[in-house]
Formats: sequence, structure tokens, C-alpha cells
Amino acid sequence: MQHLSPQDAAFLHLEDAVSHMHIGSVAILEGPPPAYEALARMIRAHLPSVPRYRQKVHFVPIALGRPVWVDDPHFNLGYHLRHTALPPPGGDGELRDLVGRVMSQQLDRSKPLWEMWIIEGLSAGRWGVITKLHHCMVDGIAGTELLTVILDTERDPELPVPDDWHPERQPLGAELAVAALARRALSPYEQLRAARSAMRSPGRAARTAAVAARGLWTMTGVIAPPPRSSLNGAIGPHRRWAWARSQLSDVKRVRSAFGGTVNDIVLTAIAGGFRALLTARHESTQRDVRTLVPVSVRSSEEHGEYNNRVSAIFANLPVGIEDPLERLAAMRAQMEHLKDSGEAVAGDVLVGLSGFAPAMLLALGLRAATRMPQHSVNTVTTNVPGPQHPLYAAGRRMLECLPYVPLGGHVRIGVAIFSYDGGLTFGVTGDYDEARDIDVLCDGIEASMRELVAAADGDVRADRAAFVVPPAPAVVPHTV
Repeated sequence: MQHLSPQDAAFLHLEDAVSHMHIGSVAILEGPPPAYEALARMIRAHLPSVPRYRQKVHFVPIALGRPVWVDDPHFNLGYHLRHTALPPPGGDGELRDLVGRVMSQQLDRSKPLWEMWIIEGLSAGRWGVITKLHHCMVDGIAGTELLTVILDTERDPELPVPDDWHPERQPLGAELAVAALARRALSPYEQLRAARSAMRSPGRAARTAAVAARGLWTMTGVIAPPPRSSLNGAIGPHRRWAWARSQLSDVKRVRSAFGGTVNDIVLTAIAGGFRALLTARHESTQRDVRTLVPVSVRSSEEHGEYNNRVSAIFANLPVGIEDPLERLAAMRAQMEHLKDSGEAVAGDVLVGLSGFAPAMLLALGLRAATRMPQHSVNTVTTNVPGPQHPLYAAGRRMLECLPYVPLGGHVRIGVAIFSYDGGLTFGVTGDYDEARDIDVLCDGIEASMRELVAAADGDVRADRAAFVVPPAPAVVPHTV
């Protein structure tokens, strides 16, 4: 039995009838599709490496403490590994519709919080796998690590022998309540121990505190909302999903010509996509689109742990800039400022502080926050680097992997970016009723990337000095 961390528990509490907190991906693999039992055998062999796949969430009575992970005594792989097929012709449209329907359904909280769907009937003899995981289990980085554990790195590997697994006894509600009260009694001691640890390393503690304070000051810019638009508003329980494609080699060409990071370049392309979307909606582009950008705070020692270790920064996508190179320069400058601002550290500190809040108040507070109208954030853009070597499922090579990001609160569109084996894909999630045109955003992202690549390949290197990042402003990075 293990307690969920405050951040893991938060993703449970954020979920309601319209905000489904599962992340996921769609893997496209070479054909022909394997038999169901071949894929089941591969997953069964890897289950010992992923204990969470056979555990479910158990809630403490009257929310005296955070929920716990317990073994599911009725675990059945057949429930989680499902089989479906696309109607002819099995093209992109049919795949988008299927994924939208699958992702519109909440995971069953009485069972381990994951599903995998084998998809047959894709065009060109291909097949696919939809992976669906609750965000309380993993963040994007841990999810990628999980993908590499479940899939194989060789076409014909020698699979581990499945273990003789027996579930541990489920704790009674009274036992959980007593344990929660005992943990609360120990809380002052834990805080005192943390204070003593800080005193032993006063320099490091002071530096962390200073960075966190600077980050909290920067976060105050989020209080001032950007202009209202159709990007925010009430959402329903149903989803649309689409994707855009590029190549890491294209990003590297742009970076070689104009500098910046992979994240700078993909955010610039996404800004171009939102510019196209707002234009198509006859809305003003003389504005920024504010995005929440998740940032991993996972240390090297924490790799292999399947949980959430993520903070966030808030960036403004410069959709008002028409020229793609000027847009890249503005995006690059802003991200440089945000890296130095301490926002990610401050967010991690705030998440840590939530661990001292009583579980009931934390649950009620998060639910209330999702129901309050808010326009401070227009979208979410999460970039997760994946493995740059081929992965296999039942002897079939994974050709590409398309990511899925959940929607919550009053955000109607979200974008996930994933790189795998030289490819770069953008998965766009939209509310079914209020974001019917996410294909315009996807086309805009691809067009923006093509513009950047064309500029990098043209005779523009002599003008590279024009795109040097300007110095950071002296006071506040956010001017909103």
C-alpha cells in the first residue's frame, strides 16, 4: 500500500463529469496486425516492471488522508486490453473519430486506471494501439518511460517469464482512517525535520527560496487575463482529436540557422497554428495566446518512478506577429526570460505545500477551482521527448506515436508534442462542440513549420544577427 503524492491526488480531484484526466497516445505500427494473444503475452511478461498496472485507487474514509494504491484482487488483463477495428477505408478521418470517442469516456475508478485498444483496419495494412492512462499514475516523462518498458526494443526479443502474482490484502476503511490520523499526527515532526535539513544546508535552501520567490512574483502576471476569445469557455464531456506532423531534422535545421531550442521552435509553430485558427474564426490576432507549459522537475534519481513530478510555466504565444522569424525571435526571448524567472521552481514549491493541506480541503478546493470561470490560460502545450530508436510490439515496428492531452476547466483546446525515432508529432485535443475546427490549427502548425524550414534553407544566414535574443527586461518578465 502506498499513498498518492499530493500532485497525483490532485489529478484525481480535478476530474469531474466533463474534465477527464487521462493522458494517452496512438501508436501506428507496421502490419500485419498480430493476434490478440501475442500482444497480451508481451504485456503480461512486462507487468512485473509496472506494479501500477495491477493496482487501483482506494479512497480513505471521509477524506481523512490522500488515497492509496492497493492491489486489485480481481485484476484481469482482458478488461484492460481491448480490441476494435476501423470502418473502411480506415483512413485518418476514421482514426480521429475513434480516438475521440475512446478518449471521451472516463476510466473506471474501481479498476486499475489504464486501457489499451488494439485497432485493426488502418489503411496500407497498418494497425494501431490506443494507450489511455490516468494522469494520477504518470506525467508525460514517466509515461514515455512506461511506453519503453511495455514495448520491446527488439523485433524478436526473449520475453521475461510472467510472474506468479498474488494480490496483497486490501486494507479496511477503518485501517486507512487510523493510518491517516497517525500520519497527520506525525506531520509537525516531518515539518521540523525538513527545517533541520534546510539549516544543515543554509546556502542551498536560501538559493532555492530566492528562486521560488522570484518565480512567484513572475506568476503574478497570470492574474491579468489575456483578451477574451472562443478558446475559453464551458466544455462538454466529448472530445475531438487530430494531429500535425514534422521531423526533428527540420527542427534542427531551423535551430542551426537561427538558434534557440527545440521547445522554442515547436512553440513558434504552434503560435502560427493558433494565428491561423483565430483568423479562420474571424477573431483578432493582435494579441497573445497564453499557454500553460508543463515542465518536468524529475531528478535523475527519480527516473523509473511512475508518478507525477511536474511543474509549469506560463508563456504567451506571439500570434500577433506575422513574420515567422520575428515570431521565433520573440518566442525564444520569452522562453529565455522564463527559464531564469524561477516559475517552475515556484510551482514545484506550491505543489509541495499542498501536501500539508487536509485531503478533504484539497479535494474541495480543486473541484471548486475547475468550476470557476477563468480566462487566465487559453491553452496547454506539453512537449515530451520520446525514444530516438525503434520500438516494437509483438514483432511489429512502431512507425509513429501521436500524443493525446486532456482538457480541463475552461480550456477548449490543448496541444501535446512528442518525438520518436526522428519524427515529431503534434496531437491536438478539442472540445467536441466548441472546437470543431482543430484541423485548421493542425494545418497551421504544419504550415508554420514549413515556413521556418524554408527560411532556414534560404539565403538568410547572413541576416542571423537580426534574430539574436534581446536582453532580458530589468523588472518583470510578464507584461500582461
